Amino acid sequence: MELYHKTSNKISKIVTRSYSTSFSLGISAFAPQYRDAIYSIYGFVRLADEIVDTFHEYDKEKLMSDFRKETDEAIKNGISTNPILHSFVQTVKNFKIDYSYIKAFLDSMQMDLSNAYYEHQEYNQYIHGSAEVVGLMCLQVFCGDNKKLFAELIEPAKALGSAFQKVNFLRDIKSDIDERGRIYLPGVDNEIEIDDESKQKLELEIDKEFSEALKGIKRLPNGVKLGVYSAYLYYLVLFKKIKKMRVKELMKRRVRVSNFTKTALLIKSLIEVKILKTT
Repeated sequence: MELYHKTSNKISKIVTRSYSTSFSLGISAFAPQYRDAIYSIYGFVRLADEIVDTFHEYDKEKLMSDFRKETDEAIKNGISTNPILHSFVQTVKNFKIDYSYIKAFLDSMQMDLSNAYYEHQEYNQYIHGSAEVVGLMCLQVFCGDNKKLFAELIEPAKALGSAFQKVNFLRDIKSDIDERGRIYLPGVDNEIEIDDESKQKLELEIDKEFSEALKGIKRLPNGVKLGVYSAYLYYLVLFKKIKKMRVKELMKRRVRVSNFTKTALLIKSLIEVKILKTT
């Protein structure tokens, strides 16, 4: 079984590196004991996301239904023949990941199968399940048995996950509409209603969430602080670029941060994380 565990972890790592250079850089900055668990969470999240976002020629409803059943069975039995899911299940078991987070995440993925836009209440529910709980899963890994620290960092972790997701919404406006037929601006139900005012409202929320998230990053264990802070800086740079653009520009092209800049941000993180204060 040990060989299967290790192989499954390697596959989750490959998935992470294939889909996200920014998160891969962040995870590589973690102390070794945290890396496999975070790779496994990303692999699980990515697999579900691929079902709803890219498997257009297949029965997504059935694929998601099967994936949910397979997830529940794997958690119940402690094993899966799907290596990515098996890797995730080991993390769930080892770090006592709260099942309510997993359910909330899968519920949000299910929402994407039928929703083209979200009213405010549904939007908040979607954000919680698609982003906030992912931050909380990672936080359970970071805090381990330190329940007091976990409880104190819940809100900053949720804020960071939410901010990341909302930046993605703004960055991906064009592809979400063109490829997936979805709009992720609360209360906006068609392309015509997407304007600079609705963009700015979302940006105000993101600003507040980044500020709240930084308070939590300062208190994270040293073994993960650098990695999380580098991801924070990456998304902050991406967000600043987006804020300078009009909606019409975002509808034409996807904003990117170069690999050179990502590496530079990691170096910047190495310097700044040493002087982060906890007050």
